[in-house]
Amino acid sequence: MKNWLMLTLVGKDQAGIVAKISQALFDLKGNLGETSMTRLGGNFTIMLMVCTPEKKSTVQEKLQAVCDDLELFFHLDEIEGGLHQHVEPDVRISIHGADQAGIVAQATDISNKAGLNILNLESDVVGHPGNPVYILHMEGVAGNGIEVLDKSLQIFALENDVVVHVTPIDTMVG
Repeated sequence: MKNWLMLTLVGKDQAGIVAKISQALFDLKGNLGETSMTRLGGNFTIMLMVCTPEKKSTVQEKLQAVCDDLELFFHLDEIEGGLHQHVEPDVRISIHGADQAGIVAQATDISNKAGLNILNLESDVVGHPGNPVYILHMEGVAGNGIEVLDKSLQIFALENDVVVHVTPIDTMVG
């Protein structure tokens, strides 16, 4: 019997994390499904789905040694595989302006109320420490239509002195 597990890891960025973790999972006869790996600040974070014939406890024990060596924190959950259920976004939203507390909470709440199902979200703080600029990018499915979403976010932009761009994504290009 094969088990699907969701592995999340976080720790200080360093060379070799992906190689060592993926090798440990391969040694457990693990097969990777969907993954997301990124550097945030000076940290590296991984979320990945792995299918393995091994029990969760065996995988946890093997990963503990590797993670201890790399000084990583990890969490392991049993999940349903759910592969091949990818949802394509139909809209991309970019928001930028002076860094201010609550911008993600407000923007995502307004987007949710306008029917957006967020599939991807990335943000960053750029500029000078004395004058930081916040950048937020979201992709998702505009369940009530892109026009409804754009109208709601343009009101948000005026109220918060930020710039919002709502762009349709044409997945049939090419």
